[in-house]
Amino acid sequence: MGQQILRALLIGLILISVIDLSFKTFGIQTPESPEAIRNQAQLNQNVVSSRMTYGRFLEYLEMGWVKQVDLYDNSRNAIVQASSPELGNRPQTIRVEIPVGASQLIQKLKEYNIDFDAHPAEQKNLFVTIASNLLLPLIFIAGLVYFFQNSENFGGGSGQSPLSLGKSTARFERRPDTGINFSDIAGIDEAKAEFEEIVSFLKEPEKYTVVGAKIPKGILLVGPPGTGKTLLAKAIANEADVPFFSVAGSEFVEMFIGIGAARVRDLFKKASENAPCIVFIDEIDAVGRERGAGVGGGNDEREQTLNQLLTEMDGFKENKGVIVVGATNRVDILDSALLRPGRFDRQITINLPDRLGRVGILKVHARNKPLSNDVSLVKLANRTPGFSGADLANLLNEAAILATRYKKSSITKNEVNEAADRIIGGIAGTVMEDTKNKRLIAYHEVGHAITGTVLKSHDEVEKITLTPRGGAKGLTWFIPEEDQTLFSRAELLARIITSLGGRAAEQVVFGNPEVTTGASNDLQQVTNLARQMVTRFGMSSIGPIALEDENPNQVFLGAGLAQGTEYAENIANRIDEQVFKILNYCEQKAVEIIRENRVVIDLVVEKLLDAETMDGSEFRKIVSNYTLLPNKNLPYISKFN
Repeated sequence: MGQQILRALLIGLILISVIDLSFKTFGIQTPESPEAIRNQAQLNQNVVSSRMTYGRFLEYLEMGWVKQVDLYDNSRNAIVQASSPELGNRPQTIRVEIPVGASQLIQKLKEYNIDFDAHPAEQKNLFVTIASNLLLPLIFIAGLVYFFQNSENFGGGSGQSPLSLGKSTARFERRPDTGINFSDIAGIDEAKAEFEEIVSFLKEPEKYTVVGAKIPKGILLVGPPGTGKTLLAKAIANEADVPFFSVAGSEFVEMFIGIGAARVRDLFKKASENAPCIVFIDEIDAVGRERGAGVGGGNDEREQTLNQLLTEMDGFKENKGVIVVGATNRVDILDSALLRPGRFDRQITINLPDRLGRVGILKVHARNKPLSNDVSLVKLANRTPGFSGADLANLLNEAAILATRYKKSSITKNEVNEAADRIIGGIAGTVMEDTKNKRLIAYHEVGHAITGTVLKSHDEVEKITLTPRGGAKGLTWFIPEEDQTLFSRAELLARIITSLGGRAAEQVVFGNPEVTTGASNDLQQVTNLARQMVTRFGMSSIGPIALEDENPNQVFLGAGLAQGTEYAENIANRIDEQVFKILNYCEQKAVEIIRENRVVIDLVVEKLLDAETMDGSEFRKIVSNYTLLPNKNLPYISKFN
């Protein structure tokens, strides 16, 4: 409150100063006293007849037509009472502007016996003169300096003073209270155990120093977005009970040269003064990218900032008790000097949670949410492979919003399923009318479902729907039995066949001329997957050789210009031949499956057109009446040559 009052006073004084300086600069005349105001009002009231030049006034004076004269503004203006035969001797009130140098006027008035009166201007007080000419400008300058130095206080804590550009923008908390504990984190038990050890080291260092152990200087958290890297940093800040500095990597680099390095120095200076402490740098790849990489070499300002960071973390001057925690999802572009022991001693990878991890995360986020008895977090975890912790938190939040929308007191299975569908496929659109396009989409989606169901190495169908979501007019979802990190050749082939199943259904049912563009995304995916089988996985007749990197064409993200294909032209032709061979085989297989199951496909399509959505278990029950479904739990050996 006091700060707001001070701010208002400063703003008022600055405005007064600006107005006063403007009046003086542009020569604006202002009344300086009540007497001056009254004189001016009287002047304006009396001047009602006309104006007269000074020469004409002298003629009137010589002719004896002037009766009375009132002088104002140090004899610069005059109000003349006159009457002339030209106007029938009627009294007139005339205003006359007297030029500079007309000092003989008063003498002339005396010679002609004219009644005149002089109204002197109000004399300025000496103190007022000093205040208007010196004090207010000084207040204006002092106010500007104060605003510059405290701009972060008046800008909601985000401003940066021009007088302190080299100061660190890190948020400092002496005793942080983030509200996040280790008990609030699930699904990343290995990473949590590592940080619990760091907290133990900070709280009881004697247990480690007695055996000669040293506290790690840096810990780098690596993982995809949303896996809990920043959340883990908040937990360690709360659990360690030591001073905590947090800053984003992008906050170091500015348009001014040298500002980033200066901020790094200031950050570690403050950290050393508050040791032991923790410095958390989020998105460290913004400043720690490999030096000299990319088009045109490197960025001098960013590299200078990185060099300063390297020096502060492990240079000639040692920072004792300062633990640096970095977080990034692009560890592949970080500079090697940043990753060596002595700077980031530990590199902790936080991957997407597995099924048990997802169950734990869902339990954490479901603590404050009333769930109905029909909601199974285990089944929900089985349905959400590939979801990050942030995705799961968002899922339950969306379910809570939907429950509120439907005016329910608890979250039911329907809201949870709808929230999952929204996150996976997008917001539901309006169902199409029963037209040819709708029937074609139905056959397309059932084609995906039937091929994935009869293939032994493919996942089970979860749901088939004709409800548009996102850019898709219809969707078929498959749910794996377990989280997969390794894929066999048979499983990859099954994925390609299933992706081509929709186009194969269009081809078999409607004929080649009626094949639509709906499979364009499927074709892109299968082409890319088939190429990876040849060039990365060694799953072709070319042999077990890696011909392409996992992340090609990353020049602008830190990779060098020398990357490219390192194989001969004949090898490139062989790669294309093998890709064509895989795709042709899979297309023939998909067409074969569609033709063999045409009867059940037609039956399912009719039911789907009526219901709009079909559950996977219902679909498998219908299909099992017409064909023998494979046991997908038994090992499978591909017959593809």
